[in-house]
Amino acid sequence: MIIIGEKINGSIPAVAEAIAKRDADFIRARAKAQDEAGATYIDVCASVPENEEVEVLHWLIEQVQSVTELPICVDSPSPHSCVAAMKFCNKPGIINSVSGEGEKMDIIFPAIADTKWQCIALLCAKGIPTSAQDRLDVFHNIISKAEKYGITPERFYVDPLVEMLCTSEDGIKMVTDVVRSIKEEYPQIHIVGAASNVSFNLPARKLLNQTFTVLAMNAGMDAAVLDPMNRDLMGMIYATEAMLGMDDYCMEYISAYRKGIFGTAKK
Repeated sequence: MIIIGEKINGSIPAVAEAIAKRDADFIRARAKAQDEAGATYIDVCASVPENEEVEVLHWLIEQVQSVTELPICVDSPSPHSCVAAMKFCNKPGIINSVSGEGEKMDIIFPAIADTKWQCIALLCAKGIPTSAQDRLDVFHNIISKAEKYGITPERFYVDPLVEMLCTSEDGIKMVTDVVRSIKEEYPQIHIVGAASNVSFNLPARKLLNQTFTVLAMNAGMDAAVLDPMNRDLMGMIYATEAMLGMDDYCMEYISAYRKGIFGTAKK
């Protein structure tokens, strides 16, 4: 499972305060903790006005890279900010994100075409599609446009758009239907989900996030934007991989346990 650590995001009040105060120690500690907890990438999202965003992203990326060698997931609704922040990264990472909306693909695809950068693709265009087929139509449009720039499917992390469970008419069935359809057509493509989206406005959110993650992994999700310091969730991920036959002889499960990624926290 590819884990994109979500804890350096200016929409989180404590992170917003650290950004405002330029509290480098706070940001570094969060980056290091996510690395030690088993993250594969560190998502960096400024959540500030666009005219300040590139400078803040630069500062945040500098702090993260001072304590970890993990690649960066550059996260912004502005494609211009995403492209500008690429040069601050020590190695290729992930752009978060493109979609079928506006000019995002026209700006980001040329910038990553001849690189090893990867990209998250949100299956929305002029709003969130309300059916699985509409989301698949957005997906095919994105893949078709990417092919013109020589960007191959395995460089994409497709986000089928995980919505709040409390407003869904069919639970997560539409999401899992979309995931299965995409993986059948493009087995090499990555599927990513923001696990915490499913539990907004509901009690016992961690329970829902864990349950969603297991069901989505069974459908084909192989990446997630989540809190890697949630030890129960990380344990659930390793256990699910083992039970789905994705971990030969449970070696990854055993290794993660020995490293203290899940299980009883070592004092």
